[in-house]
Amino acid sequence: MKERKQIRNKLILEGILALVIAITPIVFYSYKYIPDGKEKIDLLIFSLTSNGFGDAGTALYYYLTKLVPLVLLVFWFVTCKNWWYHTILIPISMYAFQLYSSFASDSSKVDENEILYIVAVTMVIVPIVYFIRIKLFDKHVHGIDLDSMNTELQILKEKEELRKEREKLEQRHQTLSKKM
Repeated sequence: MKERKQIRNKLILEGILALVIAITPIVFYSYKYIPDGKEKIDLLIFSLTSNGFGDAGTALYYYLTKLVPLVLLVFWFVTCKNWWYHTILIPISMYAFQLYSSFASDSSKVDENEILYIVAVTMVIVPIVYFIRIKLFDKHVHGIDLDSMNTELQILKEKEELRKEREKLEQRHQTLSKKM
């Protein structure tokens, strides 16, 4: 019963995800249906103003060209099972910073200084991905398994400790046999 409910929930979630992906082209090109020259557009739950752009249609164009790829990249990041999925964070950060700057600043400053933020994100993500790649490369190409090497080193240390312990016991045994 519980397993059936989990399968049902998974299918519903995947269906919603597929629906959102399927309607992204419609959402992406929806700016074309906004009349030219309008300063404000009243939508169902909010109002959209020109926000420093030429008109509300141009503002919507900038928002959607940042938001739609951002949503698709987030879906890809969440559902990706490859070892390199962390690199998807770089274009996610790029679109996120661009979207933020198009909302927060004047239209003359859009898509200019985001590279500085993206470089900082890249400087964190690239070493992490490279470290993962090295570990995988060593394990699967060179056959080097660090966990098994650590286990072998631990066994060798324990053997060495046991050998020293045995030598101490033999010395005690020899000293006791000399006393007798």
